[in-house]
Amino acid sequence: MTKEKCIWCVGDSLYEAYHDEEWGTPVYDDATLFEFLILETFQAGLSWITVLRKRENFRKALDNFNYKTIAKYQQDKVDSLLQDAGIIRNKLKVNATITNAQAYMQIQKEFGSFSAYVWGFVDGKPLVNHIKNHNEVPANTALSDTLSKDLKKRGFKFVGTTVVYAFMQATGMVNDHVVGCFKYEQG
Repeated sequence: MTKEKCIWCVGDSLYEAYHDEEWGTPVYDDATLFEFLILETFQAGLSWITVLRKRENFRKALDNFNYKTIAKYQQDKVDSLLQDAGIIRNKLKVNATITNAQAYMQIQKEFGSFSAYVWGFVDGKPLVNHIKNHNEVPANTALSDTLSKDLKKRGFKFVGTTVVYAFMQATGMVNDHVVGCFKYEQG
């Protein structure tokens, strides 16, 4: 028997695996949160499937998303990344990755962890939306506006409200699985 799932992922095995195993599942681990934040910033202006298909290349190119290492990248590493056809070669996004790694560690110093900071915006538990049709899923909300503004104030780049909302969905801060999806009840 086939499980009912969100329509946006049906028909592509990579998308379905991402939906079934990751999307909307609460993430509290700082390393994983950083990975999602960086992938979402690279996604800005592009489709998520583009980023998802390049995810393993990003993992290799960005030292397994190790923010402590990324924060120390110098110009030679930036030049190398901009030559890497396996990732999205956008100079502003590559430089933002370094800036965001540095800002990420500042938040960790201030709040003890990035997880404590970001989950504080939703009182530590996922917001459950009762989406009946995938067309009802918002691109952003007042909450993503607030988080986006706070991240920008703290020096982050490429964290507009739509990117932030996608991050919140991906990391389970909001449950936007449609009501009939098998993941809805798990959220």
